[in-house]
Amino acid sequence: MTLEAIVLTIFPEMFPGPLGYSLAGRALENGLWHLKAINIRDFAADKHNTVDDKPYGGGTGMVMKPDVVDASIIHARKQLQSKADPSLVYFTPRGTPLTQPLVHELAARPLILLCGRFEGIDQRVIDHHGMLEISLGDYVLSGGEIAALALLDACVRLLPGVIGKEEALGQESFATAHAEYAGLLEYPHYTRPPLWKGLSVPEVLVSGHHRKVEEWRLSEAQNITRERRPDLWQRYAARRCKEGTTT
Repeated sequence: MTLEAIVLTIFPEMFPGPLGYSLAGRALENGLWHLKAINIRDFAADKHNTVDDKPYGGGTGMVMKPDVVDASIIHARKQLQSKADPSLVYFTPRGTPLTQPLVHELAARPLILLCGRFEGIDQRVIDHHGMLEISLGDYVLSGGEIAALALLDACVRLLPGVIGKEEALGQESFATAHAEYAGLLEYPHYTRPPLWKGLSVPEVLVSGHHRKVEEWRLSEAQNITRERRPDLWQRYAARRCKEGTTT
């Protein structure tokens, strides 16, 4: 399984950026995933490579032109080597929140990621292509490039051969592989030295008792989720109750 991704942006030099380092960078070099950044300005019709214009109805800011963005999308589709139907993603604060289950879905298909700028893109492009609108959270960024980097990083680390111990993915925050941890935030981690600035590692972690370690980790994950993300905890508790498992 490999991942093929094309990013549409007016700043192609921002890629691969941090994705060229560490696990994602090695995976890119080893061909476990493929990335191409395409400059949307290349599809402008005028000598100034204009990609935006004033919004109809007035107001501040500029809007990315539908004809230019559409031409870049059509070109991107032709560049894909995979025959599978790609996911066409547009990053916007009004989009569907990015979650780990959605990341799993997206990692299984080719990706065309559209990075908007200014006030956004003409709505007709979104409607015409049936684009999936995604948001990283309830805040506003200057453009979609940082969001694209975040999504790609989340997808790449799921690919076979990227993470050394793939079973570790099952116990991370928002994990879905292990039922016990599915929907929970991750438990705390500790390493050497055993005593640091007067703070000790929890005794259970150095006990050598694997069952008690797992019980402690699950309990900590539950407590942290209950305290920090009541919304996640309610869903987790409801699911476990339905399964007949006490929490």
